[in-house]
Amino acid sequence: MAMLSNRPRRLHPLPLRIMHWINAAAIIIMIMSGMGIYNDEAIFGWLFFPHWMLIGGWAADHLLWHFAAMWVLVVNGLIYLAYGFITGRFRQQLLPISATEAVRNVRDALRFKFAHEDLTVYNSVQKLLYIGVMLAAIVQVFSGLAIWQPVQFSWLTELFGGFQGSRLAHFLGMAAIVGFLAVHVVLALLVPRTLWAMLTGGPRLQPRSTPSSE
Repeated sequence: MAMLSNRPRRLHPLPLRIMHWINAAAIIIMIMSGMGIYNDEAIFGWLFFPHWMLIGGWAADHLLWHFAAMWVLVVNGLIYLAYGFITGRFRQQLLPISATEAVRNVRDALRFKFAHEDLTVYNSVQKLLYIGVMLAAIVQVFSGLAIWQPVQFSWLTELFGGFQGSRLAHFLGMAAIVGFLAVHVVLALLVPRTLWAMLTGGPRLQPRSTPSSE
């Protein structure tokens, strides 16, 4: 006969929600302080960020905010990754990915069709975005280390093509994360049930059953 292996649980359990919002706050602080660090020695001479978008009044402040948020993000991000793998959440929510479905999802989005009746199922574009932003965050960590300690992590610095290459990789990684956040926020506003689910936990999932012998 079959027996229930788990009690009913929310789509977004409380630990996941806490980690999500900590990550979100840390990433925003890192972006706003990182733009100030960028302004101090711009990679592109034509691109500077206005003061109102920055955290910190001058170079040292930008660095202090950036490093403080960095440690929060690294520790919380590692816990988040461990939670996703150990609980099987990543495998259940982010796999498999269908190229055909992804094309259809993009086509629907361009027509402003955002049907998302079942919050418990991510479409292929959502899966690609979540996997992509996690990979971008990993690149940010390694390129950030290469910039922070280019001598101690010389092998990393060389991997990115030198110090300036590391800076460029870090900038492009930040741009990718900003792009993800923009899409994420727009979709949350267009389908507010998804935002509410991340605040309250969302719908309850049916418990999985596993076979057991009598």
